[in-house]
Amino acid sequence: MSVADTPEQGNEAAADTSAAPKDAGEEQSQPIPASSSPSPARPDASEAFDEEEYAFEVPSIDDPSAPPTDIADIVLADLNEAPPLASGATPGAIVPSADSDPSSTAPDLRAVPVTALPPPAPTSAMVPAQHTPALIMQSLPAPRRLASREERLRLYKKQRLYITRKHLRRARLVDRRARIRFWTSISSVVLTFLVLFLSLGTAGTIMAYNFYTQTQVKYENQVLTLRDLLPPDNLKIFDRKGVMLAQMTDQGLHTEVPYAQIAVPLLQATVATEDKNFWTNQGIDVLRIVRAALNDLSRGHVVEGGSTITQQLIKNLVVGNESSVVRKLEEIILAPQANGHYAKSDILEMYLNSIYYGHQAYGIDAAATVYFGLEDKPGQSAALQLDLAQSAMLAGIPGSPGLFDPLSSLPGPRAAAFGRMKVVLDAMVKQGYITRVQELDAINEAQDPHFFKPAPSLRNRAPHFVNFVLNDLQKLLRRSRQELSRSGLLVYTTLDIGLQDKIQKIAQRHVAELRGHRLSNAAEVLIDFHTGAIISLLGSIDYNNTAIDGQFDVATQGYRQPGSSFKPYVYVTAFEQGASPAQAIDDQPISISIPGSSDPLFQPKNYDRRFHGHMTLRCALQNSLNVPAVKVLQHTGISPSMQTAHDMGITSYKGTPGYSLVLGGLGIRLLDHTSGIGTFANGGTHVGYYAISKLVFATTGKVFYQHQFDPGRQVVSPQMAYMMTSVLSDNNSRIPEFADCNVLQLYSHSQDSCYAGNRGAIRPAAVKTGTTEDFRDNWTVGYTTDYV
Repeated sequence: MSVADTPEQGNEAAADTSAAPKDAGEEQSQPIPASSSPSPARPDASEAFDEEEYAFEVPSIDDPSAPPTDIADIVLADLNEAPPLASGATPGAIVPSADSDPSSTAPDLRAVPVTALPPPAPTSAMVPAQHTPALIMQSLPAPRRLASREERLRLYKKQRLYITRKHLRRARLVDRRARIRFWTSISSVVLTFLVLFLSLGTAGTIMAYNFYTQTQVKYENQVLTLRDLLPPDNLKIFDRKGVMLAQMTDQGLHTEVPYAQIAVPLLQATVATEDKNFWTNQGIDVLRIVRAALNDLSRGHVVEGGSTITQQLIKNLVVGNESSVVRKLEEIILAPQANGHYAKSDILEMYLNSIYYGHQAYGIDAAATVYFGLEDKPGQSAALQLDLAQSAMLAGIPGSPGLFDPLSSLPGPRAAAFGRMKVVLDAMVKQGYITRVQELDAINEAQDPHFFKPAPSLRNRAPHFVNFVLNDLQKLLRRSRQELSRSGLLVYTTLDIGLQDKIQKIAQRHVAELRGHRLSNAAEVLIDFHTGAIISLLGSIDYNNTAIDGQFDVATQGYRQPGSSFKPYVYVTAFEQGASPAQAIDDQPISISIPGSSDPLFQPKNYDRRFHGHMTLRCALQNSLNVPAVKVLQHTGISPSMQTAHDMGITSYKGTPGYSLVLGGLGIRLLDHTSGIGTFANGGTHVGYYAISKLVFATTGKVFYQHQFDPGRQVVSPQMAYMMTSVLSDNNSRIPEFADCNVLQLYSHSQDSCYAGNRGAIRPAAVKTGTTEDFRDNWTVGYTTDYV
C-alpha cells in the first residue's frame, strides 16, 4: 500500500529528495509514468462485507485479562524485524532484495534502513506534483524511525476506522432491511386479519341479527302464551261433594295453583336459591352468565348454567332442555321478551308450576302432596300449607332431583338433600328473608322422624268406581287412558264416598259373619232412580285382596245369574197384559216341551221342592215360587218379557233366553239390574244411570262437559209400576218364606227389637231376593222413595 495517501508523508518525501546526493554512476532519475493498473478502489458500503478479508485481532482495552500492550509497540515490533542494510549500500539507496526481480522498478521498502539521520538540508528542488508515490519513495532517503512509526500508526488507525465504519454501515443496512421485511410482514398479517375481521365481523353481525330476529319470530307465539304451555294437570276425579277420589299418576302428578295459593316461605326460598336478583333483573343476569361461562371454560365442561328463573321457565316451556350453545342463546334472547310481557309474580308462579321435584311430582302443589302428605282443601291448596322447613327442603330439590332425594332408600341422596336444605336456609338468612333463629328452628324440625308423610290422596279411595268412570270418559271423549292421564281435567262424579265407605264396612262385616256359609265376597250398587246418578258402587269388599280376586268388578263387569230377582220383569209384563196381583194361580207340577233342546222336557221346581197349591200372583212373587213364575212366563211369552226387561235397563246379558230366564237363567250385570228395578220406583219411567256430573279444565275453570238432566222414558205404566211396588213392599205376603221380623224391612230400631216386640217405625221398602240353584250367588234388590 502506498504511503502517499497521507499528505504529511508526501511533503517530507519531497524535501528529502532535493537534498539527496546523486551517485556518480547513476543516471539522473527520470519521471516514470504512473502505473496503468488502477489502484485498489475503496470498497463501497453496498458491497458484501468479507469478514475474512478484513478480520484482525485488536486487544480490547476493556478486557482486564489482555496484556497492557500499546498499539504503537505492535507496529514498532514489525518495523524492528526489517533486514539490515546490504554491504556497501548507501543510506537512502534502494537495494533490491535477494528474491526480488532485478528488472522490477518497484522499491522494496523493507530494504530502507530505519536509522536516526540528521535532518536534510533545505533544497529548492521539489518533486513535481505529478510524480507517483512509488517514484517519490525511490528518490527519498529512508524515513526516520519516528516518522515510520507514526505513519504506521496512522495507517493502522485509518484502516481500522474504515473497516469499522464499513461494518457498521453494512450492519445498519442489513438491520434496516430486516426491519423493513419484519414490519412489512407484520403489516401484511395485520392487514389480512383486519380485512378478515371486518369481513367476518360484518357477516357475523348480519348472522347474529338474523338469528336474533328469527328466534323471536319463531317463538313469539309460545312466549306470549306461556300459560298454555304449562304441563297439564293430571286427571283428578272427585265425588259429588268435591272430595278427591283418585288422580291418574302414571304420567306424573301435577296440580297448577295460582300465585296467591303458594306459601310465602316457598317463594322466598326459591328466589334466594335460584335467582337472588329475580325481582330486579330484566330476565337475564349478564354478570352471572359471564361468570358461569368462564367457570365452564376453565373446567372444560358445563358446571353451572347461569340461568335466571325467567330463563329456566323459557327452557322448560319453550326451547327445551337440549344442552347446546344454540339453545342457550335462544333462552337468553327470549327471557327479556317474557320479562317484558309478564309480571314477575306471574313468571314465578309459572316457574313453580312447571319444575320437576322428583317422585313423579310436577309443580309445587304436587311436591307438597308427595313429600309432606298435604292435600288440597277448599280455598287452601297443598302448596299454601307449607312451612319454612318444608319450603327450604323443596326449594333445594329441583337443581338435581335424583341427587337431592330425601325419600331415597340410600343414605347418600338423603344426606345431600338435608345439606342442600341448609344451603337454602343460609341463603335466605344472607338475603334477609329469615333470621338465624328461624334457620335453626327449621333445621330442628327437619330432624323429626315424621317430617315426611305419605299422601293419602294418592290412594284410590274408590278403585272400581274410578275405573268405571275412566271407561266412560274414554267413550265420551274418544281418548285413550294415556291421553286422559295428563288431560288437565277435573272430573266431578255422582259418588258419595262417605256413604260408600259406610256401605263397604257393613258389607265386610256381613261377609265376615257368614264366612262359615262359604260367603267370601260382595258387591253393591246404589242409584238415585230419579236422576240415574250412581251414589255408590262397590265391585268387591276389598280391591287389594287377591284371595277373592278383589280387583274384578262384580258390579259392572260380572254377568251373574240373578235368580228369582229377575221375576218382576216377567210379572209386570203380565200386569201390562191385563193380569193383576190379586189374580189366582196354581202352584202345581208342570212340564214344558222344548224341541231341539238338550233337555227337551222342562219341569220347574220350587226351592223347597214342594208345591203350594192355589194362591195369588202377589203371594207367588213375594215367596219366590218358581212354578207359578214359569206359568206367568208361558202366558206373557219370552220375547215380550225380554223386551220389558230391556226397556227397563237390562241392555246386555249372557245366555239364551228361554223359560228358565224367569228363574234367573241369564247372566246379567248388577248395575243394569239395579237400574232396571229402579224403574218401578220411578213410576215406570226409566232413567239411565250415569257417573260423571261435569268435566272442568283445571287451568281455566271452564266447564267442558255438564251432564244434562234426563227425564227418562216411560216404559211401564205408572199403574203397573205402582202395583209392582205394592207387591214388593208387602211384608205380610212374604211372611211364609221370610217370617215377620225379617231383614228385608228397614227398622227404625233394629231387627232384634222387632223380635222383642218393639217393632218401631218401619220405613217402606220394596225388595226382591234371588238365589242361584247352586247357592253360588245371593241377590237382594230393593228401593225406597229415594234410592234403589
